[in-house]
Amino acid sequence: MNQTAINRADVRTRFIFDDMPVRGLHVRLENVWQHIVKQKNYPAAIRRALGELLAAGVLLSGNLKNEGTLIVQVQGQGRLKMLVAEATSDRTVRATARWDEAAEIGEDESLADLLGEGGVFVLTLQPKDGEPWQGVVPLEGDGIAQMLVNYMKRSEQLDTHIVLSASDEAAGGLLVQRLPEEVLDEEAWEHVSTLARTLTAEELAELDAQHVLYRLFHETPPRVFEPETFEFSCTCSRGKVSDMLLMLGGEEVGGVVAEQGSIEVDCDFCHSKYVFDETDVNALFGADVVGVAREQSRHTVQ
Repeated sequence: MNQTAINRADVRTRFIFDDMPVRGLHVRLENVWQHIVKQKNYPAAIRRALGELLAAGVLLSGNLKNEGTLIVQVQGQGRLKMLVAEATSDRTVRATARWDEAAEIGEDESLADLLGEGGVFVLTLQPKDGEPWQGVVPLEGDGIAQMLVNYMKRSEQLDTHIVLSASDEAAGGLLVQRLPEEVLDEEAWEHVSTLARTLTAEELAELDAQHVLYRLFHETPPRVFEPETFEFSCTCSRGKVSDMLLMLGGEEVGGVVAEQGSIEVDCDFCHSKYVFDETDVNALFGADVVGVAREQSRHTVQ
């Protein structure tokens, strides 16, 4: 497969209607999505929800005004604990899920059932320069698309319609939205959103932007911009793990290494392993924290 074909498999496409104040985004992720699903043995229902959240994250990051990272999370207290997807202004993505791996999860179970009571939707903006911003709202809706539509309506007061899909091969999404501070008569918006609602999950997973937009809007075609390509990239690093260990403190980290010989941290997104032995940990804290932990353990035993 040549580079052009690879790039075209992971693209976000912007479009706008010149005759009415409506903008839109289409995304289809193929190689990126297949790379992510190979990282863990996701149950089918969780895999589908994670792919939809990934596509949603790429759609929403298209509206980033500054360089940085958009993080979208769904958190619950049921068998599914968390879905998280990140998309950056550099057009890189990563995603993962955490769930009770001992629990039985049916192939067609709904997201609401998996999350249980008290679930929340969390959207975080981490600009490269400046303070992060976070919005947290209760989950409203049976799926990722409806949850996001409700979030947009509640937080930004923007009429938005979102369609999401994820199969084993690809994750896709379509977003149409009223332009802010523009007047649009209800009939025109209803026309656009009604057409968008006819898009099926199968079409979204299988068709590229050109075919989707022609299928939906061939009578009033939008102006389509040059596609933007995406790739998988994980931002984990040994330095970030070191910072995390420093936050835990020398007593706790030294105690683990004194007992186990080393401490190992696995990245949840890419499964990179970071191992810190006694020499590494003592150098990190600038003191013999492992020796101190051993001495304390010896006194405790006595």
